[in-house]
Amino acid sequence: MLCVNMLIEWREPGREDSFRIERVLWLDLSGLQVVVFDVKDEKALPVWRERETVELALKTTEARILTADPYARLVLPGDQLATKHQAHRDEIWQIISPLVETEAGQLRAEIFVAKERGQLVAAMVEKRGRSKRLIYRDLRRYWRGGQTKNALLPHFDRCGGKGQEHHSGDRKRGRPSDLSKATNQAQGINADESVRQRFRRGIKLFYEKDKGRSLSQAFDLTLKKFFNVGYERQNGVLVPVLLPTNELPSLTQFRYWYDKERNLTRSLTTRLGARQFATQHRAILGDSTRMAFGPGWLYQLDATLADIYLVSALNPLRIIGRPVLYLVIDVFSRLIVGFSVSLEGPSWLGAMLALENTTMDKVALCQAHGLTIRPEQWPSHHLPQKILADRGELEGYNADQLVNGLGISVANTPPYRADWKGIVERYFRLTNERVIHWLPGAVQPDHQRGDRDYRLDACLTLHEFRQIMLHCILEHNNGYRMGWYDLDQAMIADQVEPYPVELWTWGIKNRVGHLRTAATDLIRLNLLPQGEASIARDGIHFQGLRYDCELGRQKDWFVRARAYGRERVTVAYDPRLVDVIYLRLADQQCLEPCTLLDKHQAYRGRDWYDILDYLALAKQQHQATRSQQLQAEAAHEAQIEQIVINARERQTARLETAAQQAGTGKLSKAARLKDIQQNRQQERAYEREQDQWQLIPAEDTADHDPLPPPESGYVPAPPQIDLLRKMRQHKLNGGNFHENTTR
Repeated sequence: MLCVNMLIEWREPGREDSFRIERVLWLDLSGLQVVVFDVKDEKALPVWRERETVELALKTTEARILTADPYARLVLPGDQLATKHQAHRDEIWQIISPLVETEAGQLRAEIFVAKERGQLVAAMVEKRGRSKRLIYRDLRRYWRGGQTKNALLPHFDRCGGKGQEHHSGDRKRGRPSDLSKATNQAQGINADESVRQRFRRGIKLFYEKDKGRSLSQAFDLTLKKFFNVGYERQNGVLVPVLLPTNELPSLTQFRYWYDKERNLTRSLTTRLGARQFATQHRAILGDSTRMAFGPGWLYQLDATLADIYLVSALNPLRIIGRPVLYLVIDVFSRLIVGFSVSLEGPSWLGAMLALENTTMDKVALCQAHGLTIRPEQWPSHHLPQKILADRGELEGYNADQLVNGLGISVANTPPYRADWKGIVERYFRLTNERVIHWLPGAVQPDHQRGDRDYRLDACLTLHEFRQIMLHCILEHNNGYRMGWYDLDQAMIADQVEPYPVELWTWGIKNRVGHLRTAATDLIRLNLLPQGEASIARDGIHFQGLRYDCELGRQKDWFVRARAYGRERVTVAYDPRLVDVIYLRLADQQCLEPCTLLDKHQAYRGRDWYDILDYLALAKQQHQATRSQQLQAEAAHEAQIEQIVINARERQTARLETAAQQAGTGKLSKAARLKDIQQNRQQERAYEREQDQWQLIPAEDTADHDPLPPPESGYVPAPPQIDLLRKMRQHKLNGGNFHENTTR
């Protein structure tokens, strides 16, 4: 069906690139003829065609109807049009409207007949005084634009050749500078193609680099490099010689052509680097929510160094530094499904602790930290179908454990592209701003010189910081209304409010099939870190602590260790609690728990980080006292060595004296070794005399005559002592001894 203002494209046979476009201006009331106008011909006039011929051509490939009208002007509403544009349009309309419309507002058919059109135009020329050429020009604009009044709007936007380059002559273009006005002489040059080419080279060489130069600095370097007339040597250095100022381009010209020709993406990428451009300046057109179809489809996992300093639970006077906070967030609902607070740097261990936390019963988890919640307040205790994390944490062999052991797909972001995990990154920022920065020991980014050291305000332990994070997570899951969340039609129909816990609950009912679960032992085996322990006679030794195992008692592990030595075993452990470690045996499919011995009851309920810190401190203290011990040992050995040296010198002197008295050069070995038993008895008698007890007071000894000095230096042993000694020795040998003695 043909309609007024319809566009018909005619193809010439054999020439696919040649075509004409005609607009239907009028349909004969008899239905036999149609008036068309060639919109591409600048001198076209209305033409009459047989309607049957046109319709037949449309049924073949000779012609086709165009649905898009390239000649219809998209104009603003009347109240937004410029006043001068409306005045220009209305002026022309008053001239041509009597030619194209009747008084009733219908199309005037006479304008399409050549003879009558000429008479109408001639009468209008005489009446308005407007030339025939201009009237025909306005009629063609009216027909080409779809026979509407707005087709007569002026094309002022095309005036001046906007967007086209203008070629300059010898005369200086642009507004004259103050110096030009004062000297009445043109300053500067026109920026022709040769100058612009040097501009481009200077921008590429000096500005679009990662050195951070300003545009004015790049301009100065460009002048020195590409606008000099040569070089002169000054103090042995080649210095560029520049042209006079009136023969150099200006900074305004340099900036104009840079803004006109620059590619913003390329410029930012070269100046800042591809990584910074991608994270801070790229276009943001995607939506992370569309990456997940329902709860458990995709979890985002990331870590950050919390902006707070903590203290040790065993010794609050010790500051242990800043903890590492891991969060796991469900992409579909924005529900925080797991977290981890530890001293492990961003690594596989921290990530696995957070993933293991996603499978825990959150009611029991909160209860262990002194909080009471209902199951519907934190309903997640599942593994996801896919995890999005950093390359360093979930890459390589560790990721294979998730894929092979738990059936979880792993996706890693490119290096330095934290923006790919925008959901969890945003929560880190909100948590720091709302909570952490107001806690004691928090890092103060605006810390000034002379301010109090914020690290000295630290008073929270790891356990207390976990309690605070639990409160933050519960507030986010149940009280954070995400007004920006794009609800789909099904959610809107069910009147779902954009709270994370409501979106999760709705998704569980309507988008099932993505959440996963596994046996507790299997999860612990694949997620908890492992270490090496040893079975000894006094328990299972692991990182300085000892554990008991009921199965070990039954199978005599500890007795066998005492008989045959220690045995190495692999255990899994939770760094957040020292009370239990898990032992996997080769002949069993489950983990065997091992409990902490009572001798270490002071450590129960503590983190491994606190215990290892305490043990490391004790070791440091032992090492600190080692120097004192070594000093004491050195003094002891030096005293002994000096005594030995004195004894050897004395012995050597006496041997020489004895040899001189004997008239020989050296005492024989036989002479020195004979009479050892007799010498022993003499020495013993001498010792007894020197060390005997003084039973009589010293003042009474003056009435007694001293003993005569022994002859030949030998003092015989008292016979009673010898007799008692013989009797004791004989009794020990099992015999009897009788001997008559007289005093």
